[in-house]
Amino acid sequence: MIKKLQLGASISLIALILLSLAWETVLAPFKPGGSLLMLKAVPLLLPLFGILNGKRYTYKWASMFILLYFTEGVVRAWSDIGLSAQLALAEIMLTILFFGCAIFYARLTRAN
Repeated sequence: MIKKLQLGASISLIALILLSLAWETVLAPFKPGGSLLMLKAVPLLLPLFGILNGKRYTYKWASMFILLYFTEGVVRAWSDIGLSAQLALAEIMLTILFFGCAIFYARLTRAN
């Protein structure tokens, strides 16, 4: 179970990084030709190695950190139209998956 949670968190985080980059550079950039919003993927690199290596502390703080991306997804799903709104829904789904995996991983790996 713990390995599945680690795999789910890792895949969803990597997918969120790739989605953020693709969204803001080629799929539906804020400005034609891409925008500096692609830099929103950079903070997602901070927890990446801790998540990949199963560091419980990283799972704990990253579960709260990911809520910023959830909030962005909700706002953009509500306010954007077309492909951008659909990408925002994908962002919401990935953040929910990551959050669920991260909190259950942290819970199941705590010392008794």
